[in-house]
Amino acid sequence: MPETMDRVEHILKWLDERSVPPVTLLVVPGKPWTTQQLDRIRGLSAKGHELAAHGWFHHTRPRRLSHRIHAALISRNVAEHLDLDSHQILELLHRSRNWFVENELPAPSLYVPPAWALGPLSKADLANAPFEHIETTRGMLRKQGSTFKLERLALTGYEADTWFRKTFLRFWNQAQQNAATRGSKTLRMSIHPNDLHLRLRDQIDSQVRAVTNFVNASFISP
Repeated sequence: MPETMDRVEHILKWLDERSVPPVTLLVVPGKPWTTQQLDRIRGLSAKGHELAAHGWFHHTRPRRLSHRIHAALISRNVAEHLDLDSHQILELLHRSRNWFVENELPAPSLYVPPAWALGPLSKADLANAPFEHIETTRGMLRKQGSTFKLERLALTGYEADTWFRKTFLRFWNQAQQNAATRGSKTLRMSIHPNDLHLRLRDQIDSQVRAVTNFVNASFISP
């Protein structure tokens, strides 16, 4: 997002110091991007970083009870899909992808809904999604013909801004790393803009250093 670009570029430098190759960058199209900021995105893309579409506003005001509970426990106020119906979600997916083309950025093949919450998207509307890959909490949805097939993959996250989140996520991340290792599967590692300043910086460092082979998010294989 425009307001997080400096922090993201700091993380990219931090990762580069640990010999991590170009990563996947999630871009929120509906933010007030300036021409200079779009040029910075183009520069990151030119360095090999994959661009993925990430919602539209990355913000919502939960209305449904289930969404309010989800926001309180997991997503705060970013899971915008959960306030939409299936048709609205599909329209958002198309609008999100089109923004890249309109701004002369590489059209993304990967879509990541905010908080990985895809929402009530029907199978019929999902089949018309303009992406080849859609990431969810459970794994990666891969387009195969007119349908999507789920590839289950472990996932870590480090947004530990409270003691509870620190305790839960430290346990969760280690369990996810162990599961990926046992199953010889790829581990998805998700780093958000503030994570190096939060409570799990040490775990990010140790888990990044434990990786022996990095792969691009859109080309993860079992």
